Amino acid sequence: MRFVNVMSIALLGLLATATPLLAATNSGPNAGVGAGIGMGLAIVGIGIGIGLVGYSALSGIARQPEQAGAIQGAMFILAGLVEGAGIIALVLCLALLFL
Repeated sequence: MRFVNVMSIALLGLLATATPLLAATNSGPNAGVGAGIGMGLAIVGIGIGIGLVGYSALSGIARQPEQAGAIQGAMFILAGLVEGAGIIALVLCLALLFL
């Protein structure tokens, strides 16, 4: 695996874990700023993650068209996991904003 891929995966993992913490750090009159930044980073992470899943799936289907069904099934599962993790981060940011 190339170094750039490893670093981008590490950055996405860091964003996914730090997003709720960004929402919790601000308190007082500017409490919404941290939650807004956290939600924005969660959305960016979702977009990048689903883009990487789709790119990898299309590359795999282009190399082995006979395996399209298996690759497509795995792609949908992985896209759902990425989307679910992002939605959990968004819900945590909203919960920390309003609670």
